[in-house]
This record gives sequence, C-alpha cells and structure tokens, in this order.
Amino acid sequence: MNNLEKSAQVSLANVFLNFIKSESFGGIFLFISAVLAMIVANSPLSSYYFEFWHTDFGFRLGEYFIGFSIHDWINDVLMALFFLMVGLEIKREILFGELAGFKKAAFPAIAAIGGMIVPGLIYYALNAGTDSYHGFGIPMATDIAFALGVILLLGKKVPIALKVFLVTLAVADDLGAIAVIAIFYTTGLKLGWLIGAAAIIAILIAMNKIGIKNLIPYLILGIFLWFAIHNSGIHATIAAVILAFTIPIKPAKQRKNFSNLIKNLGESFRLKTQETQNLLNEEQINILYSIRSETKSIQSPLGRLEHMLQPWSAYFIMPLFAFANAGVNIGGEIHFDIDHILLGVILGLVIGKPLGIFIVTFLCEKLGIAARPQGVSWGHILGAGMLAGIGFTMSMFVSNLAFSHPESMEVSKIAILLGSLTSGIIGVIYLTLLGSFKAKEN
Repeated sequence: MNNLEKSAQVSLANVFLNFIKSESFGGIFLFISAVLAMIVANSPLSSYYFEFWHTDFGFRLGEYFIGFSIHDWINDVLMALFFLMVGLEIKREILFGELAGFKKAAFPAIAAIGGMIVPGLIYYALNAGTDSYHGFGIPMATDIAFALGVILLLGKKVPIALKVFLVTLAVADDLGAIAVIAIFYTTGLKLGWLIGAAAIIAILIAMNKIGIKNLIPYLILGIFLWFAIHNSGIHATIAAVILAFTIPIKPAKQRKNFSNLIKNLGESFRLKTQETQNLLNEEQINILYSIRSETKSIQSPLGRLEHMLQPWSAYFIMPLFAFANAGVNIGGEIHFDIDHILLGVILGLVIGKPLGIFIVTFLCEKLGIAARPQGVSWGHILGAGMLAGIGFTMSMFVSNLAFSHPESMEVSKIAILLGSLTSGIIGVIYLTLLGSFKAKEN
C-alpha cells in the first residue's frame, strides 16, 4: 500500500469520526434505531422483541424482588440520566446562555409556550369527553436531537441565528415538557415519600450553598432522591431534573493564575527530565497528577457532568429508548379508530406546532414584548415551527405515561412516528425552498 492510499484511508477515517462526533449524527442514529425497532417488531423475531423488554432484571432478597423489567430500566432509570443532562443544559442556558435575561429568553420561551399550548388544545378538542383525553401532552413536545440534526443537515440554507433560535426553543420546550409531566402525569401522591424527597432536596441545596464542588456526594444523594420520588407517585425522571438544578456551576478554583501555574508545572516537568531516561520518573508522574488535579479544579462541576453524560445520552440512552419504544407490530390488529388519538397527535405535531409558534411570536413582537433574532424572517420562524413538530423521543416518553392500555399506546406511537416524519419532511422542503428564494433575492 503506497503513501497516497494510506493518506486517503486516514482522511476517510477522520471524516467518519468527525461525522459521528457531530451533533447531527445523534438525530440520525436516533432515526436508525426507530427504523430498526419497526423492522424487528414486524419480523419473525417480533415475539422475542416484545417479550425481551418485559423480562425482569434484578435480584431476589428472600421473597422480595429488587429490580425492574428491562423496559422500566430503560424508561425510568436510564432516561433519568437523559433528563439529568437536559436539566443541566436548561440550568446553563438560564444562567449564561440564550435563556439568560428577559430580553434574550422572552422570544424563544414564548415561542415554546405557543408551540405547546396549540398542539395540546388541538388534541384535547378532538378527544374531549373520551378516555384518551389524557394524551394531550404527547404533541406538545419537541425532540431536540432530531430537530437539531435536521437543521444542521440543511447547512448554509438557513441562517445561524435560526439554528440558535430552534435550539433555545427546544430547551425551553423541554422545560415545559418536564412541568407538564410533573403536573399532569402524577397520580396517587404519597406524603411520606414526598417529605423524604423534600429533605434530600434541602440537603442538596445546602451542599451547593456551602460550596461543595465534588460531584460524588450530589450523585449519591441523587440516587436516594430518585427512589423517594419514584415511590411518591411523581415520575422518577423529575428527580434527575431537580438534581441538575442543585449541581454547582462555579468551579472550585478561579482561573486567574491557572496559566502561570501550568507554565510553572510544565517547566518543573522539563527540569526533572533526564537526557537518558526512557520512562517517566516519580517526580514527573506527580507533576502530571498535579496538572490533572488543577485542570479539574477550574472546570465547572455542571459543565464536567454535562460533558460526561452527553455521549452516553446521544449514542446509547436515546437510541436504546427509541429501539425499545418505537417498535409497533403493524401486521397485528391495530384499532386506529380509538377515539381521535391518531388525528390528535398528527395534527398537533404537523399543524399545531408551527401554527402555535408563529401566531404567539407574531403577537409577541407586535405587542412589543420581545423581538425576533436579527437575520431571522417570519418565514424562518414558520420553518422552525415545522421542525419543532418532530416530537419523537419526548412524545414517546409522554405517551408511556399517558396511556396504560397497549392498544392506545400503539396508536399514539404510530401517530408520533407519522407526525414527526411529516413535520421533518415538510420543514426540510420548506426551508430549502426558502433558502433558495432568499439566495436569488440577494
């Protein structure tokens, strides 16, 4: 093999690795997982697929079984880690990002509210007075990974300001979805466990206030908080969001003298190097440990935890959730006429999302409450609203909470897949045409 061929292989490998690391890949991987779930659920392996998720995983302690079904491990335990990352992201955005301050936060936050209320009303209007009315939260959600993945694939066809707007809207939407889950999908509250949860939250807040920066005590208490909230009647993933808001954002040490310190340690490392040595000596190893410790001490605990969770969430938790929840046996007998679940979810996502976002933000600007980001037209806002109709992960999650009957859940999942796919296709076509039209104008 010559040097040119080796160089080409290295180049292709780098392109592949960069693509995997890109944010758009998370959405693509999620889509692949959902498609695989549908294929397996409608293959000869269908019975094994559905039985597997209901297999208990845990251990027995005398007469008591400690554990959950594999499906519950994914939906309640692993998804708690996903919600922890979402909570960390929301806190960061509120303190320092696009949701920091009223002027910056108002427009995307109001857009998110409009994009939740209108889809919820459409669904509720179609299902009022039926047993399925409780699913109104399903079309209210936006899947940030899918929506961001799609808009990043559009590249220069859309302005950067629109990408920032959509991400910020999706973060605000996540906060709204968490509130909806906590308020409307909570049943049979148990006061004792709630008091226990409140006590743990008080300890977490106190730890933050007195300046404890080590993540381990927070995560240990977070596990206890998860158990307390899980047993209280509130969905356990809310514990992860509460934990996220107590994680400290300020580092243990300030960065003022960090560069000089690292420079001095680097110089000490050089001076300790002997001309003939092949391995690091003990003094050099101690210096490297000191550099690692100092580097860790100037990092934000919140940022460190978010950075640690992000790849697990994007490449394992969310795809596994999609694979476990998106599989529906279409060949089986599905009653699409159960109330108006199918129509409510599809219309909520495809029509309600863009309509709610556009109308509410338009009124918001006309009333002088907040203004559009610079460089973003009303056409762009409508296009972003279409992409916000990609509900998928969060919609699937709410569907699991809203329906206990398998048939209703199956119909809602098919509706989510159809509505999200339609919203994505319409949004891409619309924004591509709009980008071409804008380019011709210029």
